[in-house]
Amino acid sequence: MCGYNLAMEQSYYLELCSDPIRFDSVSQITDVFFDDSNKQLFAVRSGGATGITVKGPTENQTLTFCMDDKGPMRSIKFSPDKKLLAIQRTEKCVEFITFANNQPNVNEMIVHQSKSTTVYGFVWIHNREVVFISNTGVEIFTVNVEKKLLKSIKSMNLTVDWFSWCPTGNLAVLASNKGMLLTPILIKQGGVITRLPKIEWKSEHGIPERDLTLAEIYDTLSILILKPTSTRLVEVIIYLLNGPGLAPKKSHILQLGHSGRFAMNIVDDLIVVHHQASATSLLFDIKLTSGTVTTNDVTYHTPITLGRPIKPFSLQVPSLSLDGKTKNCELYSPNWVLFQPNIVIDAKLGCLWDVKLRLESLCNLITDRVRLVELLLNRTNAKLVLVGTLKEMLSSQYNGNLLPVIENVFDKLNVVYSSWVTAEVQNITAQPSSAKQVAKTTTIPRVLIDQNDLFVNIFSNISESTYIGQVLMLYITSLAKNNIAAQHDISKLVIVNLVRRKQFDTLQNLIKFSLINESKVLACFLLSLSHEHPSVTQMALDMLHKLNAETIIIEVLLGQGKIVEALRLANSLTGAENLSARKYLEAAKKTNDSIVFYTVYTWFQQRNIRQRGSPDFLKTELCEEYINHYQKLYCN
Repeated sequence: MCGYNLAMEQSYYLELCSDPIRFDSVSQITDVFFDDSNKQLFAVRSGGATGITVKGPTENQTLTFCMDDKGPMRSIKFSPDKKLLAIQRTEKCVEFITFANNQPNVNEMIVHQSKSTTVYGFVWIHNREVVFISNTGVEIFTVNVEKKLLKSIKSMNLTVDWFSWCPTGNLAVLASNKGMLLTPILIKQGGVITRLPKIEWKSEHGIPERDLTLAEIYDTLSILILKPTSTRLVEVIIYLLNGPGLAPKKSHILQLGHSGRFAMNIVDDLIVVHHQASATSLLFDIKLTSGTVTTNDVTYHTPITLGRPIKPFSLQVPSLSLDGKTKNCELYSPNWVLFQPNIVIDAKLGCLWDVKLRLESLCNLITDRVRLVELLLNRTNAKLVLVGTLKEMLSSQYNGNLLPVIENVFDKLNVVYSSWVTAEVQNITAQPSSAKQVAKTTTIPRVLIDQNDLFVNIFSNISESTYIGQVLMLYITSLAKNNIAAQHDISKLVIVNLVRRKQFDTLQNLIKFSLINESKVLACFLLSLSHEHPSVTQMALDMLHKLNAETIIIEVLLGQGKIVEALRLANSLTGAENLSARKYLEAAKKTNDSIVFYTVYTWFQQRNIRQRGSPDFLKTELCEEYINHYQKLYCN
C-alpha cells in the first residue's frame, strides 16, 4: 500500500473491498458484461470460438465454457436458476440456450426474432419468464424449452426512448418524449404489469439515461435523478414509491454543491454520490432529521460531512511483476461503471469491488453529536461504535459539559427503544391467530440501545462522577417522555445517587409520579436506606402501597413499633379474623407502652367474642405469656 500516516488513514470514510473479483479486462478481443440481477460478470473472449468466463457474486463462483462465435454481443444473462442463458446480439434478436452440467446445449437454442421493434434490452423476472423492453413498450414472455418457443403472456404499449431497471424491486422506469416523461412500472411473475403514476419532468432538457438511478433505500423503491440548478450546481431529486398505490412522491433533495459528472451508490442505505472532477464522494442519509430543512413536504439535505476520497487501493499484479509489486489503482477513473447497490467495476483494469463504509472513521469527522447518533442508529452493525460514542460523550474529558446535547441524544435513543418495546408488547399480547402477522410487520431496529446497555457500559463507569445525577435525571425524564418504564438497575442507581446527595424531595417526586421502577425489591432497598432520612421510609411505604403489598407494609410497621397502625391495616384486608394474636401481642409488648398493649389485647378479645362468644384465647394460640402480662397490668 502507498504510504500515508494515521491521520490520513482515519480521514477516509469509504473504501473498496480488499478482495475484488478479478477478470480479463476489456480489449480488442474481450468484452465485459455485468448482470445486476444475478450479480454476475461475464468476460467474453472472441476468436475462432467464443470463450466465456462467468464470475460472481463471490470469487469462488466461476464458470467457464465455450460457444461458436456468432458475432459481438450486446447483453448476456442467466435465468435466476442458471438453467437458461439469454444472449442479445442485435436490436432484433435474442437467443435462449439451455444449460446442463455447467455447459451450454447449443442444439436446444431458441431464437426470438423481433420484426418491427427495437429491443433495448431484456430482464429475467422468473426462471422461465423474461421481459423485453423495446421502443414500443414492454412484453413478457414465457420460455417453453420443450417446445422451443417463446409465448407472449402480457404486453404494454408505450413509446420508449430508454429504460432503467431495479432488480430488487422488479421496477422499470420507461423514459419517453426525450426524457421529459418517466413512467414507472412494476413487473411481476405471472404476467403482471402495474403502471404507476407518471413523473413529468419540468425542465428545459429531458433526463439522460446516465442521470437516473433506481435503488432501494431503507426498503423503499426510489428514483434518484441528477439535476443541474440555475446556478449550474447539481442536486439529486429523490422520488420515493411508498405512497398510496406506490405513487412516486418527490420527497428529498440532496444538495451536492458541485457541478460536473456524478454517479451514485447505496452503501448501508447511505446515498454515496461520487464526483469525478474532485475525486471525492459525498454521503447523505435521508432518515436524518437534524441539519435538514423541509419545505412543501420535501426535505433538503446537505452532505453528512465534507466530501472525501475513497481510501487508496493497491492491486497486486504478479502477472506484470515477478517480485510481487503492487499497482496503485486510479480512483474515480473514467473507466469506472457503477451498479447498485454498492458495486464499482473497472473494465479496463479487470476488477469488481464492493464499496464499503468505514464507520469509525466517519464518526471522527462528524462534530454534531446528535446528528452522529441519529446516523449510527440507522447503520447496520453500528452498536459497538454507538456505545463507544456515548462513552466518549460522557467521559471525564468533557466533565458533563455536553449535558444539553446528551438530553437530545437520549431522546433519539429512546424513540427507537420505545418503538421496539411497543412492538414486543404487541407480540406478547397478540392472539395466536394474529401473532404471525404482527411479527411480520415488526421491524427490528438496526441499533437498539436499551437500559441495560447504558447501565452496564456507561452509567456504571461514571457512577462516582460529579455529574452522574444530572445524567441519570436526563435519562429518566427521556424514558418517561417516551412511555418507557425504568428498570430496576437504573432505578436503584438513581435512588443511591439522590440519597447520597440528600435530594429527598426529588426522589419523592420520582416515586409519586412512578418515574422509577416500582417493585417490592426496590421498596425493600429503599427501606434499607431509611436511616438516611425519615421521609425515605414513607417513600418505601408509598411504593409498596402502589404495589398492593400490604403484607410487607404490615411487617414494616411492626418492625417500626407502629403496632396499632399495622393492626388497623391488617384488619382492612381479607382474612383479618384469622390474624395471629401472638404475633401482634409480642410486638405490642416490645414497645413497653401499656396503652398500645391494652389496645391490641382488647382488639383480639373482641375478635374472640365475635368468633366464639368468649373473650378467652385458645391454648393453641400460645398466648399464655401475654395473658399473664395483661392481668399483671390491669387485674391486680
